Amino acid sequence: MDKIFLHGMKADTLIGVYDWEREHRQTLVIDLDIGIAEKQALSDDIADTVHYGEVCEAVRSSLQNQDFLLLEMLAEHIAALVLNDFKALWVRVKVVKPGILPDVKEVGVEIERSAD
Repeated sequence: MDKIFLHGMKADTLIGVYDWEREHRQTLVIDLDIGIAEKQALSDDIADTVHYGEVCEAVRSSLQNQDFLLLEMLAEHIAALVLNDFKALWVRVKVVKPGILPDVKEVGVEIERSAD
């Protein structure tokens, strides 16, 4: 299996369990690794593969219209979007909430899901 990846994508959404977290949108940093079939990588036609620009746009747009309590559910949402809307074979989603805890660089979650 081959991979397409988007690392360091920033997206804003309303997330958190505490009232103070839910007062303003937060910027998250998202890494996506998207598994594709080898035949998709062998074509030179964008229509034959996962268009990473469209993935980025879809994720950002979706997060603008959603709110979440937990990073885990947000990651599940992104994984389902990539698997269902872009026909990926597999996806790894890492979501980081930078600067949320004092003296901690990154807090986040990482999940892997496969198409059924």
